[in-house]
Amino acid sequence: MDPTPPTDYSAFILDVLRRTKPQPTFPSSSSTSSSNTAPIPLINQSVLRDCLGLASSFLITDLTTSPEKGLSTWLSGFSNLVDIVVALHVRGELELATISEASKACSECWTAAGTWKGMEDCRDGVRATAGKLKKLLDEGGKTYRGEEPFLGF
Repeated sequence: MDPTPPTDYSAFILDVLRRTKPQPTFPSSSSTSSSNTAPIPLINQSVLRDCLGLASSFLITDLTTSPEKGLSTWLSGFSNLVDIVVALHVRGELELATISEASKACSECWTAAGTWKGMEDCRDGVRATAGKLKKLLDEGGKTYRGEEPFLGF
């Protein structure tokens, strides 16, 4: 019986994002000037949220199918996703549902890393990644642009 091939969250993320087309946005019908067109988003945030939702599963599979490289492949993928979230924030395009999903992913990964034997070191990566997200919150750290996201960190 052949061993199970290792998973690689980082490669998975790159593959999904490479194959995903951005969601086009169209100017409102009340706008008649072509200079008022909104920029086309570079990232489909629904797909981004789906990828974030898989973070804890990939944490477990990356580390169990490749004990030598699993932490680095998982952390690279997770960190890249959160960097995209930060970039969307900077562009003013970040949706509340996306920051909520990123926060939820941090919470789930924190729990998985503390529950599964040998994954305790992953918490450092989760802590650093959650720190990037916390910096995006409004003053007081409970809202994002005046709205309340899910905050699991």
